[in-house]
Amino acid sequence: MTITLQNLKPFAGSKTKTKRVGRGNASGRGTYSGKGQKGQRARSGGRKGLTLFGLKKMLQSMPKKRGFKSLASRPVILHIKDLNIFESGFHIDPKSLLDRGLVRNIKDGVKILGDGELKVAVVISGCEVSKSAQEKIEKAGGKVQL
Repeated sequence: MTITLQNLKPFAGSKTKTKRVGRGNASGRGTYSGKGQKGQRARSGGRKGLTLFGLKKMLQSMPKKRGFKSLASRPVILHIKDLNIFESGFHIDPKSLLDRGLVRNIKDGVKILGDGELKVAVVISGCEVSKSAQEKIEKAGGKVQL
């Protein structure tokens, strides 16, 4: 069936009758017509128009926060000296660091920095490693797999 001017109809439920207020108590909106009792807001012409919250008003209502919080994810920082708890030849990845309790979450990755000395030869994979940390790992006899 083609759409023509004769068979155009509004969507079901899109057209609703306006509620007629002040038409007696039996209508459900009689007596005070939904305005409560007395006062400026109950009178005709009372109550100034509703203020729409614009962008400026919304920004003014928010508390000020100093500084800047980046939306970019940051890896968990771990230092070389913390890896001395592992045995020599151990294969270190983010999961093993989580199991040993060295990091709390590995969602954004782990980065190993070169602070301190490494006394065991370990194999590291699945972690970001700084240049100084990589040098110290290789000096201790371990290696980094990217």
